[in-house]
Amino acid sequence: MDKVRETAMKVLLAVHENGAYANIALAEALRKARLNEMDRRFATELVYGAVKAGGTLDWIVRRYTNRPLRKMTPYVRSILRLGIFQLFFLDRVPPSAVCNESTELAKKYGHAGTGKFVNAVLRAATRDPDKARVSEDDESAYLAIQFQHPKWLVSRWLKRFGRQETEQLCIFDNAAAVLSLRTNLLRITRDELVERLRMEGSKVVLSKWAPEGILCTTHASLDDSASLREGLFQVQDESSMQVAHVLDPQPGEFVIDMCSAPGGKTTHLAERMKNQGKILALDIYDTKLARVEENAKRLGISIIETKRLDARKAGDAYLQKADRVLADVPCSGLGVLRRRPDARWRKTEEEIMKLPTLQAEILESAARAVKPGGVLVYSTCTIEPAENEEVVQSFLRSHAEFSLNVTGKYLPLKPSVSDMVQFYPQRDGVDGFFIARLMRKEA
Repeated sequence: MDKVRETAMKVLLAVHENGAYANIALAEALRKARLNEMDRRFATELVYGAVKAGGTLDWIVRRYTNRPLRKMTPYVRSILRLGIFQLFFLDRVPPSAVCNESTELAKKYGHAGTGKFVNAVLRAATRDPDKARVSEDDESAYLAIQFQHPKWLVSRWLKRFGRQETEQLCIFDNAAAVLSLRTNLLRITRDELVERLRMEGSKVVLSKWAPEGILCTTHASLDDSASLREGLFQVQDESSMQVAHVLDPQPGEFVIDMCSAPGGKTTHLAERMKNQGKILALDIYDTKLARVEENAKRLGISIIETKRLDARKAGDAYLQKADRVLADVPCSGLGVLRRRPDARWRKTEEEIMKLPTLQAEILESAARAVKPGGVLVYSTCTIEPAENEEVVQSFLRSHAEFSLNVTGKYLPLKPSVSDMVQFYPQRDGVDGFFIARLMRKEA
């Protein structure tokens, strides 16, 4: 039995049948499987690729069988998704190996008849791949299948960006995400960390966006990283690292992070403050606040106090108490789809329409907590105007006591004259992210 494909199949099963998050389910499966490094990479490629392809794989499966997916066993659904992904999206895997290994998996988790069914579907796909092609007459449908994204999302992007940028955005989402690390400058310099990581076997390059950022192009399991255990770095996206620089907290200040978990930005703020002052980290779930506390402890940070509190109530609880407030609000996450492989199939247009109301409520609350002369930063990891600039513009129209700073001026390595900063994956080569810096007028 091919242990790599079996491991990948079990992760797909957890994601599609039990609602597990792909990254968490994969990490757990890899720990149990104890694969060598080459097999770990292949299993990761299979899982993330097949999960990202999601609904596209189901559509292709239906082209080669009259049996509805819902009437197949969960194991058969997962095995077929994995097999179809290899046949259509991994050129280097021989079709015979895909068919044979999938058949063996089906026999193990079913019976001889199950193996024959899986073998028949995959061999039909091998013989006649054109049956799964879509006419370019329907541009949205064609690109959705070609680039493994939901049709509604592709249609949305075509209207905003046009075909070329939509394709580039989909390609970015489908690419493997490079591991991005933020140096813990409280304990080590970036150059020193680079040397440590290279000694641990990683290949690294310096971030062009963040002065503390490092990109690992190849690396061993993070579970085995002594540098991680010693708190020398935090995993954090390059575009996300911009937020602490834009808020620009100073040592000794009181800062509130309205939606702090899992603590990447919170701990970055503490590092920027040289671990002097106080950061109040809020969230509505104790389990998520525990993650903030774990990260802070590992990084040697002592100024973060966690509190379970709805961000919409924080403004009244801390009325004009904070020097600076970060409102990194819940969002659709459409800027970070490459890092969240299952997310694209869980999002809906209805969700995007509802989110701005919640985002505006959190921004209103955050504003109440800011002192006169204090700073408020609003940020998201999406590229949707309705969740970004439209929320900020609406807020400013009803709050004359706040003004919009030139947010781009605060970017550490690539400053700009943009009033509000929007990173686009297809243009900037980093995860999609939005940041706006506001200031309350002096009393």
